[in-house]
Amino acid sequence: MSLYKLVFGKACHLPVKLEHRTLRVLRQLNLDMKVADTNRVTELHELDEFRYHTFESTRLYKERIKMIHDKYILEQHFKSGDVVLLYNSRLKLFPGKFKSRWSGPFRVAEMHPTGAVEIALKDGSRKFKVNGQMLKYYQGMSEEDKVISTIYLKDT
Repeated sequence: MSLYKLVFGKACHLPVKLEHRTLRVLRQLNLDMKVADTNRVTELHELDEFRYHTFESTRLYKERIKMIHDKYILEQHFKSGDVVLLYNSRLKLFPGKFKSRWSGPFRVAEMHPTGAVEIALKDGSRKFKVNGQMLKYYQGMSEEDKVISTIYLKDT
């Protein structure tokens, strides 16, 4: 009886036997090095194919999201003299539900081929360039529109 069995109450397995068994199993599995090489090469090809499929799926996802995003971008073609409103994204002075972020009206002075628009105040005193996506047509009344009111007089 060994000291290990006296102290712990069970038999002791020495690692030498385990090493001998594992070495024998490894020899049985790796008998042919060419087979092991071809297995490793096919595994590497499968990894490359998996990576290619992930790149392809991310490319398709990005195209789909870009198409959804571009659907909401409106193409607006402004002409000189159009009356527009400017979206003010930095307006944080008066936070509130009913505060409009659209300022203006402004008059379009010049269109650039890059999409930039040069706008001026109604009186033409100041001109500045803005992104064309931050503009929208002003649907309010212009100076040329006149309001005609009719007054009915009651006969007594």
